[in-house]
Amino acid sequence: MARISGRFPWLTSERRFTGRHPDDDGRRERRGGSPTAPAGRLRALASTRSVAGQMFLLQVLIVLLLIVASVTALLLQSRSDRFQGARDRSVAAAEAFAHSPGLVATLRSPDPSAVLQPLTEAARKRAGVDFIVVMNRAGIRYTHPKPELIGKHFIGTIGPSLAGRVTIESVVGPLGHEVQAVVPVKDARGTVVGLVSAGMRVSRVSSAVDRQLPVVLGAGAAALALTTAGTALVTRRLRRQTHGLGPVEMTRMYEHHDAVLHAVREGVLIVDADGRVLLANDEARRLLGLPPDVEGHRVTGLGLAPRTADLLVSGRVVTDEVLQVGDLLLAVNIRLTDPRGGPSGTVATLRDSTELLALAGKAEAAQSRLRLLYEATVAIGTTLDVRQTAEELTQVAVDRFADHATVDLAEPVLAGEEPPAGAYSEAPELRRVALSGLPEDHPLYRVGELHRYTVPNPMATGFITGRSVLVPDLRDAEEWRAQEPERFELALEHGWRSLITVPLRARGVLMGVANFWRSRDSTPFEEGDLSLADEMAARAAVCIDNARRFTREHAMAVTLQESLLPRGLPEQDALDLAHRYLPAQTGVGGDWFDVIPLPGARVALVVGDVVGHGLHAAATMGRLRTAVQNFSSLDLPPDELLSHLDELVHRIDHEVTGADDEATVAGATCLYAIYDPAAGRCTMARAGHLPPALVHPDGTVEYPDLPAGPPLGVGSLPFEALDLHLPEGSSLVLYTDGLVEGRNHDIDTGMQNLAATLAQRGRTPDEICETVLSALPPARQRDDIALLVARTHLLDPERIAEWEVPSDPAAVAEARANVTRKLAQWDLDEMAFATELILSELITNAILYATGPLRVRLLHDRTLICEVSDTSSTSPHLRYAAEEDEGGRGLFLVAQMAQRWGTRYTPEGKIIWAEQTLH
Repeated sequence: MARISGRFPWLTSERRFTGRHPDDDGRRERRGGSPTAPAGRLRALASTRSVAGQMFLLQVLIVLLLIVASVTALLLQSRSDRFQGARDRSVAAAEAFAHSPGLVATLRSPDPSAVLQPLTEAARKRAGVDFIVVMNRAGIRYTHPKPELIGKHFIGTIGPSLAGRVTIESVVGPLGHEVQAVVPVKDARGTVVGLVSAGMRVSRVSSAVDRQLPVVLGAGAAALALTTAGTALVTRRLRRQTHGLGPVEMTRMYEHHDAVLHAVREGVLIVDADGRVLLANDEARRLLGLPPDVEGHRVTGLGLAPRTADLLVSGRVVTDEVLQVGDLLLAVNIRLTDPRGGPSGTVATLRDSTELLALAGKAEAAQSRLRLLYEATVAIGTTLDVRQTAEELTQVAVDRFADHATVDLAEPVLAGEEPPAGAYSEAPELRRVALSGLPEDHPLYRVGELHRYTVPNPMATGFITGRSVLVPDLRDAEEWRAQEPERFELALEHGWRSLITVPLRARGVLMGVANFWRSRDSTPFEEGDLSLADEMAARAAVCIDNARRFTREHAMAVTLQESLLPRGLPEQDALDLAHRYLPAQTGVGGDWFDVIPLPGARVALVVGDVVGHGLHAAATMGRLRTAVQNFSSLDLPPDELLSHLDELVHRIDHEVTGADDEATVAGATCLYAIYDPAAGRCTMARAGHLPPALVHPDGTVEYPDLPAGPPLGVGSLPFEALDLHLPEGSSLVLYTDGLVEGRNHDIDTGMQNLAATLAQRGRTPDEICETVLSALPPARQRDDIALLVARTHLLDPERIAEWEVPSDPAAVAEARANVTRKLAQWDLDEMAFATELILSELITNAILYATGPLRVRLLHDRTLICEVSDTSSTSPHLRYAAEEDEGGRGLFLVAQMAQRWGTRYTPEGKIIWAEQTLH
């Protein structure tokens, strides 16, 4: 025991071992007497005089409090769940019935109760509520589960519901304590015409807590019993293990502890309040270099480093503080020996963490590389743009890997093409596309500059061999210095000391090189950095190749789309025109526009949109544009033309599906308008397209109330046309939804913004296009935009001549005379002969084969237009007359003398027209 006392001196002042347990006498007496009853042992365990008894009572009290709290919470939750369930069911039932079709009309019928009573009862049973009551604005019931209450006042608050809100309250009604909801019934104008109330008794709503409460109580009782039994068992075992030990056992225990203390690979140093060493195990002596007889000496006199000595005698709590002792790095933990009082002092544990810190450094470096690769994966390739992807690679590299970074790509890559395959004997011409981390006066090639690396330049070597090149120290690259001495010396003057150049290769295609530089202030590149640079470059190369392929496909699609769109606008005098077409940034679409001259100096304006993107949408757009041009040559009204176009889209839709496949609607929209400058009238119709914007000469903007019509391909529904009179100087703005629709706002908001942008007078169509496209399209355009602006002109009345011609062959001569006089006024005497011949044939043909009055109209525009109208719907046809035929040559002569001729139908009949070129 002397050794133990020497090792643990704090044990000598409190208790000394005498070789007997203090309770030995009492225990011997109990062994000779009768055994203690179980109840007595339980009372002994629960005695508050011992720590075990106090802990026992504390655990029992905690379990009881937890049980009471759980039961209370469940009861409160049960009550809340009942009221919430009744409320939710009542609101749902009342809302559903209040919005049912036909309810407003039934409330306004002579006898609402006869219709609504059976309906509300059926709805009540299906909804699982106790009542659904329909009442008028005065609160008089039309329905109730108890028919005798129909016609009486509703019990509850209806004021907020009359104002349009939903009222929820808890009342005591005819059926008991209920939660009820009152919902307003509104007509199409938003006026409250009645009320619907639904409710149910709270007692009917069951709660999951009711089923859980017995389980909670049973679990609490079981926990209480288990806690009591466990605490009693642990207390008894502790009493046996402590009070039952004698001096021999205690000595042996301390000897074992002493052996373990000196055998562990962790130093233990115990220091008292005066700074003297009470205990130091073998590992502590080794780590700190202490003498064998260190116990009893002051720490400050052991020759330790000042920081180490101050820390050991500081008396403060320390966790894993690192100390350098010689070549070792020690992790120090210090704790107080007895924070609750008693002998004061500290226990310090010392752990050799030199190797652990080295391993931690390597693990941190590996983790840093993995983090860099993850950031590169996330940051590189966010767009399908070659240059942007290259810039993302240089930015990621400069942030975590290198001081400067550059990317050079072959010219075909930037155009979306593949560089030539096969081996290279020399590096091709490359273009610098990205550069990061460099000052303005750097000696490297600038962004956009075309250059060629020469061997033995590391960049050329990397491109030719297809392998990465590491130059740890540029000063050792003598071959490079000899080949490019000026540029090499500039690089050294700017402080660059280390380089890694990596070829950018993806899918067997060598596209360029990436160069990573470090300056003299950074750690030079090592072999381990080479694999990291390869990994980053490989990931970037795949993204660049994806962007290259997208660029190529996008260019092909845009080329196809541009070939299908109008190359220019036709010459005409009816409208001042301007147009813009912006393809989507992520792919081509099916938007198109067109301007088509029509007979009679009229002009057709077309704008359409095929839903979707890609080559299929562009090809479909081309077919529809061609179809519109062909249909317009028949001079059909806008609504009839859209009907023919709808049939065509329906056929196209069935062509792309098999016999057993379900047909899908192509999803095309179109707006077709015809402007007549002679009358200032515009006739238009649309198939699912957005209405045009009309800018009046005074700058006010409106959207005509043009019937929408179904999209093309839906079929079965007619199209409606709208006639508008447009004052001269009005501007008609036709557009597609890409202009007004965005991710941050709906179409209605976009159309309001368009109207606000157009609201200005005196702008030309070109100025309108520029203003609109600078204000409305989003920063990232996801859909095509087609914009067509047309400002109207009226044909000078002096250039229009009209006559009534009797249906008599003798009137032809007078008509010829009128035409000759009018042509003389227009200084077109040289066209008189051909015009008289054309007009004679047209009038004679109308007199012979038509009925009713005839009208002749001459229009002096870019061409001279002759029109003869009658009330017949029979159209003449051009034919070759035989030699013995007496007639049949009139239209043939007209076709020979006129540039164009044709027939168009009107609601009153038809018009036969002929155009002559002005000489």
